[in-house]
Amino acid sequence: MAETDESLFARSVHGDDAALRVLMKRYGDSLTLYLNGYVHDLDTAEDLMIEAFSIMFTRCPLLREGGFKPYLYKTGRNLALRHGHELGRILSLEALELDVQSDENVERGLLANEGERALYRALALIPAPYREALYLVYLEGMSYDEAGAVMRRTRKQVDNLVQRGKSAARLMLEGEGVNLEID
Repeated sequence: MAETDESLFARSVHGDDAALRVLMKRYGDSLTLYLNGYVHDLDTAEDLMIEAFSIMFTRCPLLREGGFKPYLYKTGRNLALRHGHELGRILSLEALELDVQSDENVERGLLANEGERALYRALALIPAPYREALYLVYLEGMSYDEAGAVMRRTRKQVDNLVQRGKSAARLMLEGEGVNLEID
């Protein structure tokens, strides 16, 4: 059985580099993709991902079971928003954008197949709150409570966003000829 994120975090805080590598491998690429939706620059998103991990290790928050991933994503989201304000523009997940045709994204292994590309194209066309909720719940595997912690919304609000987002995404995907059952 795989070790929990929280126990790996505790070990890495006490100097276990192997535990830190496991956490970076688990969440580095996915957090970078998520942050890229805010900053629209993969290099900046990678820098923010590293900074989010750094902040976690300097603050050493006490995390409940299942709390590492939401805390990490919330930290990254706050950094991305602050980064946008420092640049003199307001960023939001207006386009959880990923250039689905970009050779750079394919080379990095961020989009492995046409089904994933179709999903990201559909996500780009639905309203931003729906997009973020679907991204966190389905692509990042967060619970509604965890996604709510990241988005600063209640569980019920996340549930509503997910339900509406699924309907909107399903219509977009069917328009592309993709039949996808999202439960």
